Amino acid sequence: MSKKPTPVTETPEATTIDNMSWELDESEVIEPVDVGRVIRPAEPEHKPELELRIRPTSNDFDMEGLMTDFPTAKDLERFVYDQTGVVLNLKGRANKLKYQVALDVLNGQDVDPVFVGSDNPYLDRADMVPEDPVRDTPPRDPSLPTHEHIQNQFYSPVVPHPDKEYRQRGKKCHVEFRKYTNGMISYEVIGPLEKYPVGNKIDKYGRERPEIIKYNDPRTGEQVLVRTTGELTPIGKRLKPMMQSLRINNTNYWDMWIDRDFGAMNRGVISDPWDSDNL
Repeated sequence: MSKKPTPVTETPEATTIDNMSWELDESEVIEPVDVGRVIRPAEPEHKPELELRIRPTSNDFDMEGLMTDFPTAKDLERFVYDQTGVVLNLKGRANKLKYQVALDVLNGQDVDPVFVGSDNPYLDRADMVPEDPVRDTPPRDPSLPTHEHIQNQFYSPVVPHPDKEYRQRGKKCHVEFRKYTNGMISYEVIGPLEKYPVGNKIDKYGRERPEIIKYNDPRTGEQVLVRTTGELTPIGKRLKPMMQSLRINNTNYWDMWIDRDFGAMNRGVISDPWDSDNL
């Protein structure tokens, strides 16, 4: 671009640079460029890195490391439980075997179910109150017909409890009465089973606790109450009058619900006792 200075004629001092005017050749004008703005490509949005959860692999645990860090079966069981949630039963196993089983579980491999337990390894059985096992239900009287021949059935939760102490406290037992088509009547005490503490001792933490927990189990299994001949068994001679003492309207529990006579309620028999279809 060429600039042509033109002197100013108004005053003699027009020859100074400050008083010169400049004329621009329009053909040589260049559009201005803003060099202060630099366009840069947009930077990608920064995202925080996700936390990686490392899962056990075959290289995470080592037999020697387990044997060094967990010298007892209980310590080993607790470590495996913390890591995997699997309960192991390793006590009494060969030393190498129990560590191999633990290593397999830690590395996500299946193990024989015989090595899998059920009790939390942090629970100490020595600190727990022992419980007596629940006895088996007494056998059913073999002289009774099968349940396919039941005529009617009645459940009563109001029979006095057979245990003297419980009975004195007003406890009841649950009895199922069944009458069969051959005339036999049976009873079965089906419960309830209740736990009760026995004894008292101080544990290692100074707390009082029972020595043992036992069960009050009144169950009898199904037994004969009335034989086919109508004869009452010894217990029948006591249960029948007790159930007769429970009144309902103008009759009682025994006659209404237990020793029911369906023939008396069959109106067809009343009008025609000779028709076999009315049986």
